[in-house]
Amino acid sequence: MRFTGLNRQIILSMSVLMVCSILIIWIGSWTFFAIAFKIDPEMLSEPDDWSPSTVEWLWIFAITIFGLLLAAFFAIKLAARILKPINSVMDSVRRVAHGDLSARAFAGDRSLGETAMLVDDFNSMAERLQRAAKESETWNAAIAHELRTPVTILRGTLQGVVDGVFKPEEVPFSSLLAQVEDLGRLVEDLRTLSLADSGHMQLRMAWTDLTLEIEEVGRLLAQEMEAAGFSLQLHLSDHPVCCDAARIRQIVLALLDNARRYAHPGLLRVRTRVLAGQYYLSVEDAGPGIAEELAQHVFEAFRRGDSDGGDLHAGSGLGLAVVEAIARAHGGSAACTRGKAGGSVFTVKWPVEHGAPPAAG
Repeated sequence: MRFTGLNRQIILSMSVLMVCSILIIWIGSWTFFAIAFKIDPEMLSEPDDWSPSTVEWLWIFAITIFGLLLAAFFAIKLAARILKPINSVMDSVRRVAHGDLSARAFAGDRSLGETAMLVDDFNSMAERLQRAAKESETWNAAIAHELRTPVTILRGTLQGVVDGVFKPEEVPFSSLLAQVEDLGRLVEDLRTLSLADSGHMQLRMAWTDLTLEIEEVGRLLAQEMEAAGFSLQLHLSDHPVCCDAARIRQIVLALLDNARRYAHPGLLRVRTRVLAGQYYLSVEDAGPGIAEELAQHVFEAFRRGDSDGGDLHAGSGLGLAVVEAIARAHGGSAACTRGKAGGSVFTVKWPVEHGAPPAAG
């Protein structure tokens, strides 16, 4: 057993109390009997008399009372040191229970290791609760904002048909369908992020040659990308990798859609390669690029910003957050850097072999 923190303080206090008591009894008794013998030896009992005299009884009573007072003094001092941080935690817990998530406890004497750790753990928990509450408010507001536009368009158009303002044949159903698809994409993105955050995202891992998967995504988006002024250039490795192919297709779709919406028309380079046991998938656009101080935030949900006129996120503000969530589920990561040509390079990496530790860097 290691005598540290609170254990050490209690043992130290009890040891000091015992040493002080023994010294006081020794010194006090020697002084008392020396003085009493000098004043009147008859006040003391005879050597062969086991019954203490009245004066000796008074001395025993006095030294007992003094010992109790000394023990109470040490106990009160030690209890105050122990209870101060505990009372602070109790008060803070009560405030948190009543909705004040800004409540924090104070450790006071940090030499009491266990109580200091209790205070630190409580403060850490309270901080996480406060951060989660703020993030929840932000998410609720952001989701409401994203839902408002398509729902308003759908409701307004359908209400116009019901009221006779529009004739059914005049309604742009293709536009309404696009709004419904946006709603479906938002719901699926929210579902993916929820599964990732709760640790319940199910991956169907299998050894796959992603060349065919990425080429298929390119063919599906070819017409849409060409209409927007983009051309795809693929540099793909045929090295097999252990992954969930459907989720990786989701990553490629999100990155290409992000580029289509917010990058300058031009060349889009999609590369895959294997390096140091890691599989790298990257998409590089022609610009305008993202400022370095903003690049580290592009994978945060609903985090938007402008960089030379370009938004950071695509669609609902969840596309890149989904990319990062899927990468984490594969044991990897996602990053955004500036390309040599001035555009943005979005790179996703994960271990080639599922369960292998990620490489540093």
